[in-house]
Amino acid sequence: MSERSLQGRSAIVTGASSGIGLATANLLADSGARVHAVARRERAMAEGAGQERISSGNFVPHAVDVSDGEAAGQLVKEIGDQEGVDILVLAAGTNVPNRALRKLTPEDWDTLISTNLSGAFYFISAALPYLRVSRGDVLLISSVSGAWPDTSGPAYQASKAGMIALARAAGFEEHEEGVRFSTILPGLVDTPILDNRPEPPPRETRDRALKPEDVARTCLFLLTLPPHVHIPELTIIPSRIQALGKT
Repeated sequence: MSERSLQGRSAIVTGASSGIGLATANLLADSGARVHAVARRERAMAEGAGQERISSGNFVPHAVDVSDGEAAGQLVKEIGDQEGVDILVLAAGTNVPNRALRKLTPEDWDTLISTNLSGAFYFISAALPYLRVSRGDVLLISSVSGAWPDTSGPAYQASKAGMIALARAAGFEEHEEGVRFSTILPGLVDTPILDNRPEPPPRETRDRALKPEDVARTCLFLLTLPPHVHIPELTIIPSRIQALGKT
């Protein structure tokens, strides 16, 4: 079974200013893809990627709020019309400190749903015509909290469960067009989003957690599978924090 090369393929990665998104954007660029890295904070993204990679043309940063459907659509159209879209990685995500149901506000609910779930839809909707041409791949970075209850809060869990359902339905409709939709469900990952917890986990726990690069390598594995192979969902958890839903 030969691997599918990323050389010369056009990729869009959201949430690329830090964490999983940035690690994935860097790895795909290192693997030969031309990566359009999307985040609200272009400066942080550029610093994380490294100036050498940006100047090489393999890593192109874009400052776009994923919850802005019009801006997302315009960016995807510009990229798609110029070079097509082969890969779409949806890693943008956020959470709020007051996440328990009794504290959750309508404003926080709207923020989490619009960023984590609607943002994914906006990019998929805009990129679908190009993905059909390229018979491309869509990876959605969900969470184990989308399948098992935990302390991440109802709004966050609803948004992540929505990503799973979105990918399942999209894959059901588009598989005959050659577009693969896969969802990755990570357990605890040591990223800046942990700082938004009411009580951020201690360093000992973070040291045992997954690293963003672990999830990035999982993305690379899925993207390099031969076209006749499809893994719809993949759960990845830290080996030293085994209990699902308790991370």
